Amino acid sequence: MMQEMAARPPAPIAVSLGDPAGVAPELIAEAWMRRREAGIAPFFVVGGALALGMAAATRGLTLPVRQIERPADAFSVFDEALPVLGEADCAPSFGAPDDSGARLALHSLTEATQLARTGAASAIVTGPIAKIRLAAIGFTQPGQTEFLADACAMAHEAAVMMLAGPSLRTVPLTVHEPLSAVPGLITAELICAKARIVARALARDYGLPAARIAVTGLNPHAGEDGRMGREEIEVIAPAIARLQAEGLAVTGPHPADALFAAHERERFDVALCMYHDQALIPIKTLDFEEGVNVTLGLPLVRTSPDHGTAFGIAGQGKASAGAMIAALRMAGECAVARAQGAPA
Repeated sequence: MMQEMAARPPAPIAVSLGDPAGVAPELIAEAWMRRREAGIAPFFVVGGALALGMAAATRGLTLPVRQIERPADAFSVFDEALPVLGEADCAPSFGAPDDSGARLALHSLTEATQLARTGAASAIVTGPIAKIRLAAIGFTQPGQTEFLADACAMAHEAAVMMLAGPSLRTVPLTVHEPLSAVPGLITAELICAKARIVARALARDYGLPAARIAVTGLNPHAGEDGRMGREEIEVIAPAIARLQAEGLAVTGPHPADALFAAHERERFDVALCMYHDQALIPIKTLDFEEGVNVTLGLPLVRTSPDHGTAFGIAGQGKASAGAMIAALRMAGECAVARAQGAPA
């Protein structure tokens, strides 16, 4: 079904290619082919013209690609061809990542980030990378989120991951940490800091000036008055009280096993969860095909499809483009909101 085209952002969206041996190039190609029905704002890809054409062919698509010299050229090209900025490229072997692909992925990410930082691009959508391949060529950050934080001269903890889909938004308080370490990492200060970033971002980028933030408990039944753990009493509830005193619409601690039922989801705009799986299991269950990874707190708009490189199915035409399309649409919508001066 044709979706309504959102207002055009002031500059096109920059897309980093991701690992060219993975599914990102074919999904970018399909997203461009479906640009009108999906209502996607103009975007360009940094590098990878050959890789994109090869990937499109694996899905039976004939992809028109046009090299552009400056990001702004994407506006005049986008209706007729996929704009590609720069000549960096490689011929990937799908499903078999190598150093040449990693170098192209890093170049694309670096250039796209710089263009978003300077305003030449209104947002950046990052294709999935293989972190171990990038590490082999000297990439020192844990992931793309930390890379972007460093590029913006910000502390890593100021860049907050949000998973967003049509049914739900979630934010993990702790991310890639062993479950055994989580209780010791949860502090009132961390809860308050992340909740404030989330509230500001939802106001600025999503038009929610009084976003309702539901905070989960850590323990079963949110601790059940201390019988199943005291983190809710000693850490989480005091943080919620502090945020409420600041005027934020924060509730909890909520038992996580019941919070994501349909009737409960109507009561909040985003759930702040205590650990990775508590946040990601519900979003991947409800919105796997359209889940978007959004980085909040940055001076630029960044989204990414909420899936990995999927080397096992790359080049086989099996991967769904839904999350890539959703990431592109969301990037455009957030860029427009910022340009229109939504309250911070």
